[in-house]
Amino acid sequence: MTQTEHRQRTDDAAAQVETTAQVEAAAEAARSAARWWDVQGFRGRRGWLRDFARVLARGADELAGVIARETGKPDDDALLEVMLAVEHLDWASRNAKRVLRRRSVRSGVVGIDQAASVGYRPYGAVGVIGPWNYPLYTPMGSIAYALAAGNAVVFKPSELTPGVGEWLARAWQSLAPPQPVLQVVTGDGAVGAALCRAGVDKVAFTGSTATAKRVMATCAESLTPLVAECGGKDAMLVAADADLDAAAEYAVFGGLGNAGQTCAGVERIYVADGVFDEFVAAVTARVRAVRAGTDYGPMTMPAQAEIVRAQIADALRGGGRALVGGEDSTQGRTIEPVVLTGVAPDSTAATDETFGPVLVIEPVADLDEGVRRANASRYGLGASVFTADADAGRAVADRLDCGVVTVNSVLGFAGVPALPFGGTGDSGFGRIHGDDGLREFATVKSMTVTRFATPLKLMTMRRRRRDVRVARIMLRLRHGR
Repeated sequence: MTQTEHRQRTDDAAAQVETTAQVEAAAEAARSAARWWDVQGFRGRRGWLRDFARVLARGADELAGVIARETGKPDDDALLEVMLAVEHLDWASRNAKRVLRRRSVRSGVVGIDQAASVGYRPYGAVGVIGPWNYPLYTPMGSIAYALAAGNAVVFKPSELTPGVGEWLARAWQSLAPPQPVLQVVTGDGAVGAALCRAGVDKVAFTGSTATAKRVMATCAESLTPLVAECGGKDAMLVAADADLDAAAEYAVFGGLGNAGQTCAGVERIYVADGVFDEFVAAVTARVRAVRAGTDYGPMTMPAQAEIVRAQIADALRGGGRALVGGEDSTQGRTIEPVVLTGVAPDSTAATDETFGPVLVIEPVADLDEGVRRANASRYGLGASVFTADADAGRAVADRLDCGVVTVNSVLGFAGVPALPFGGTGDSGFGRIHGDDGLREFATVKSMTVTRFATPLKLMTMRRRRRDVRVARIMLRLRHGR
């Protein structure tokens, strides 16, 4: 697809805007549908969701085509996105009962007369606001888990990729459900704000940190809970004993895949000084073989190209060196790969999310320094560690201030539905995927049922002195010795 065709597609898509009244009507319909969906139970919902997954799998090529047209990414990348989304949908439907069913917990000595249990109830209607970089895979991490937990969903895709949301809505409607359990509303940020104010019971947002703050402020008006998956400035650490060829291969994939438009991709690389030159040579050789427009597509959001160019310029003005590409690598929405080194620590290329095909590589004395520099960021989403010593890699990974870490690979968590995904700091809060992702879309309900009369009657306004004396003795014997 040419840049002109891509621009026309996104301009046309952005014009499809729902009114506030339509968004409110969708939220009201979702609240009603949620009651029906809840009654289906775990088994009934699993059947519907497995049928939904089957429709997505059978229409994978068509859906991938929509993703490729709207984002500009290669067809193979779009198909991989569909595959990952279906896997998460399948996992959520199969595991919801195990994670969310009511379970017994120990009552303890004081509450020995009570049968105690914990259960989970769906919120009701959940609003999902999706991004444009992975317009299917990322929001499906909220949609699938919210549906499996028993909620109805109103999905607002990015205004740059509305066709993906519309395709999903048609796919769900093809199952002929009697209630609008999954609805789609399209439009820009105003529609997202309307969805937050429409009375949904929870909002799941994926996007930039700046936008997340505006969404959070809007949700705060009605105390609507929010899960926010925001940006990252993800670091890779390379030890002196690492397999440098493998590390270089992963660095290029993590940094340039999807034109660098991956929140948990690779943006900063800290390499042990003794192998720095060798690693840089391996990376630059691979980067020079990558072709923008073929191996990856253009910037999906028009303004992103200028953000990337400005960061490159800032790095070079501050004394950084371009090992591959440079400021002139930006041609319209398409950006040729760029590799920088010697970038000042306060440069925007080192501190701000780039979201473009740019790698910043710097030498460090050892992994300890690498950890310190990786953690010196307001973001805390993803990271990766490369070392021949897997135990050392795990130890380093535990010290990194982020939500997901891979050892000797990048983005390994994306294909593991059981792993929760999310970050800290400016990367957001809450989790999608895995057991925690299912619980994110359910409220906790604790319950006790009296199973026998206790000999000590302390829960009364007419306590006997004998019961208090016995309770005091029990306290000392149990905790005071």
